[in-house]
Amino acid sequence: MAEASAATAAIPCTRLAQFDEDNFPDDVQIDNRFLPLVPGTQRVFEGDVDGVPHTVTFTVTDLSKEMDDVETLVIWDVDSSEGEVLEAELAFFAQDNNGNVWRLGEYPEEYEEGKLVDAPVWIAGVQKARAGIAMKAESRLGEPSYSQGWAPAVEFTDRARVYEVGRRTCVPVDCYDDVLVVEEFSREEPNAFQLKYYARGVGNVRVGWRGSGEKTQEILELVSIERLDAAALAAVRAKAMALERSAYLRSKAVYGHTPPAETAQP
Repeated sequence: MAEASAATAAIPCTRLAQFDEDNFPDDVQIDNRFLPLVPGTQRVFEGDVDGVPHTVTFTVTDLSKEMDDVETLVIWDVDSSEGEVLEAELAFFAQDNNGNVWRLGEYPEEYEEGKLVDAPVWIAGVQKARAGIAMKAESRLGEPSYSQGWAPAVEFTDRARVYEVGRRTCVPVDCYDDVLVVEEFSREEPNAFQLKYYARGVGNVRVGWRGSGEKTQEILELVSIERLDAAALAAVRAKAMALERSAYLRSKAVYGHTPPAETAQP
């Protein structure tokens, strides 16, 4: 049973996270207690989105990429349904010297029947986009919401705040205590909230939703988590690099402003 729950409140006026590129280390280690991102770690989630079966494979690659003068860790994220890829995405995270994990951009490719239909990319520092916080170093109930990124060109205005603390939740992988639940929302989708459950030392283990709005109703559970061997990690790296090559071809005005990803130094 949860220890506490945040009251429903209106979405506040826009307040952007105060990003300081000088407050980041030279390496790309991310060891936040609720969002550790270790290269070679792969998480698989299963569930449904609006009643349609979905599988999400979230892999921390061993690639780094400079974004807005900060070295980031590259995530390769694939959403599929019944074997068909619906979206493949590169996402970029970094941890500052205070322990906050930041999101500095995303390059998603969205597909229908195997054909690319959209690629709403945003990169911090390009087209007025700003980095946002993916996970705070210290998350407390009752604190104001925070920006997860700001990219007006693609209407990315997501915000988050702590919804519950001390939660217990069970998924196919394991049962977890002292789980942090964060609700995410945006001004474009009022009264609709995505709930993400984070286990200490593990990261995201469940996704749910609440509200009366029309936000996509995504329900996912962690079904496996593993450290990839060298061969499997190399295969993921190759796919991530292939997606980056596509990004340079399709997004010259945005992604074209970034230097190439490189293998991160251990």
